[in-house]
Amino acid sequence: MKRRDLLVLPLVLAASQALSQTPAEAPVPTGAAPVRVRLETSEGAIVVELATAQAPVTTANFLRYVDSRRFDGASFYRVSRAPGAPQYGMIQGGLNGDTKRLMKPIAHEPTTRTGLSHKDGTISMGRWAPGTATAEFFIMVGDAPEFDADPKAKGDNAGFAAFGQVVEGMDVVRKILAQPQSPTAGQGVMKGEMLKAPVRILAARRVE
Repeated sequence: MKRRDLLVLPLVLAASQALSQTPAEAPVPTGAAPVRVRLETSEGAIVVELATAQAPVTTANFLRYVDSRRFDGASFYRVSRAPGAPQYGMIQGGLNGDTKRLMKPIAHEPTTRTGLSHKDGTISMGRWAPGTATAEFFIMVGDAPEFDADPKAKGDNAGFAAFGQVVEGMDVVRKILAQPQSPTAGQGVMKGEMLKAPVRILAARRVE
């Protein structure tokens, strides 16, 4: 899969600018034990295990949306498939620019700091520039190390902030990846990748 600006999100940029130009440091979870979150979708359940020890700021941000139930009624609205290999790619979910439910953006945690990598089933944050991530996230189908930070690369080389792994429900992720796309919806790199019928996130809860 080419790196292309696959996950540069104009919607996230606009929403982040409307909220604040300064990233907010989310409270760091106490303890280093991983936290699991269950995403109940209209296509089935996905359980993700969050790497609280490696990516404390990013996981705390995700959990504040979960705990405030802001993901309830959100959706997976975009899928991007690898050219020539449509069984690989990513599914993107979140609030899709709903500024009423967005919180301040957070500081970027690159994979060079966390030690994580974009592998099959990795959950990571969508962003524009580093420090603009809010509520948009994506789940990989297939390994994509080119989404990791690369200090040797030119331009924006900070990569995306991986912060956990799917532990149950990859069949649901793959089912969402295969959903029909609208050929006209979306803008820029997102055009043609928006789902005709977004997959609803019915509820997002911690797994006790």
